[in-house]
Amino acid sequence: MTPRTIELTEYQATRIPHSELSHELGQQLWQTYGSKGINVEFPAPPTDHKWELTSQGYVGHIPLSPDVSLRLQPKVPLGNLFAMLEYAYNLKSFRFLEGQSQCHNLEDFYERLASVLAGRILDRTRQGLYRTYIHKTERLTCLRGRLDIPHQIRRPWDIKPKCHYQEQTADIEDNQILLWTLRQITHHGIIREEVSTIVRRTYRGLQGTISLIPCHPRICQGRTYHRLNQDYQTLHALCHFFLDQTGPSLQQGNQGMLPFLVNMNQLFESCVAAWLQAHHSEVLELHGLQLKVQERVHLSHEHAIYFDIDLVLIDIAAGAVRYVLDTKYKATKTPSTSDIQQAIAYAETQGTTEAVLVYPQALTQPLDTRPNKIRVRSLTFDISGNIDEGGRAFVQSLLA
Repeated sequence: MTPRTIELTEYQATRIPHSELSHELGQQLWQTYGSKGINVEFPAPPTDHKWELTSQGYVGHIPLSPDVSLRLQPKVPLGNLFAMLEYAYNLKSFRFLEGQSQCHNLEDFYERLASVLAGRILDRTRQGLYRTYIHKTERLTCLRGRLDIPHQIRRPWDIKPKCHYQEQTADIEDNQILLWTLRQITHHGIIREEVSTIVRRTYRGLQGTISLIPCHPRICQGRTYHRLNQDYQTLHALCHFFLDQTGPSLQQGNQGMLPFLVNMNQLFESCVAAWLQAHHSEVLELHGLQLKVQERVHLSHEHAIYFDIDLVLIDIAAGAVRYVLDTKYKATKTPSTSDIQQAIAYAETQGTTEAVLVYPQALTQPLDTRPNKIRVRSLTFDISGNIDEGGRAFVQSLLA
């Protein structure tokens, strides 16, 4: 029997007949994803005795059981979502996704990237994995490297010398990231058999040589690349995507379904930052501005209280902050009081009079006010159309 798919669209409540979703599955969905952006209303008189499900800023795929799954659709066109992912995960420069219009849904997109990652790792395995020297200290049967003389003086009867030496190995973090990512993909399952086959084959090819060590998505960022491992930058960018988006599954084991979630609030924030970084020389340096992403401001070192400001633009000539920007992926008509208070607090800590709230679509009641010395504006980085055009229009409005 073909699994039944229930489609939800961001911020749109969808009602489902009580008979189409068992109480057990509904309760598991609420317990597992209720805090992760899926609002679950149980059948009751206010919902006409139906299930009411709402995706609060998440898109992706959630397998509820072998027979039922949720598909969380974005409110923007899929092509725009793919473009945002390309920018946010530094995939655009690698040109993986030529022909991405052939992807009809997020599952296709996920599997296309899984196929690309497995294929490129397989190619690198055939060429030879990147290796480096690591320092080791062992008691050996023969001398190797440098003898630990103080140890031998203290233990002259020990016939096994203690040696310090360098050993070349492929079991390093660069390759451990690849193996762990493939493990996550194979663990959650792939729908198309041809993609599943190449992922499993690539995983088995690394398994005997590389240690399986859990890797956090952050480990894929800020790494150093050089002539011998330059192609790993592409691989780690893809690994970052998979490790960041793979979500928890209600059912364990291989179901032939892939659970993953994209947090659209984080994606919008990352996309805006990545777009500005990619076009820094084109749109910012010409105006004497320098971009900083995720600027941390400590309010109390004693109690570890701090702000993380999404984006800060610094006036290079003056050496001072000119704008603080806070991205808000919300379906709203006008900025909320708490958003305005947050923007003002950010500006106060940075000593600037310009605070900007950035939304993905134009507000029906935009804001441009100066309640005190700080001016607070709402601006749009439009993601409903061409991302590049939306970015340039945003910068033009910011600097107008």
